[in-house]
Amino acid sequence: MAGLGWLVLALVFLDEVLAAVAAGVWGAHAGGVVLAVLAPVAVVAVWWAFASPKARWSGPVVRPVVKVLVFGFASAGLWVSGHHTAAVSLLVFSVVVNALAQLPSVRALVAEPVAP
Repeated sequence: MAGLGWLVLALVFLDEVLAAVAAGVWGAHAGGVVLAVLAPVAVVAVWWAFASPKARWSGPVVRPVVKVLVFGFASAGLWVSGHHTAAVSLLVFSVVVNALAQLPSVRALVAEPVAP
């Protein structure tokens, strides 16, 4: 069962990377190269500060709200960029993977200390 849990965690990471990529796609569509670079950097900074497992300014309310905003805006950015199938796919993938990450067996993997 641990293997499935690690797979879910890997897919959660992939989802986070896809959100940054989606921000870059939107940035390129909306403002060119500069925004294509700045938008993913902003997504990564917000994620690091508020939604990552070791986020400095996180909490039981802040983390889920930021996750919803990041994945929602990433999907919306793909939608307005004309990538409708990718937008819906990202949104569905984000919901499913993050729901699976809430399973007790998956959450226990994150809580385990890593052996030196």
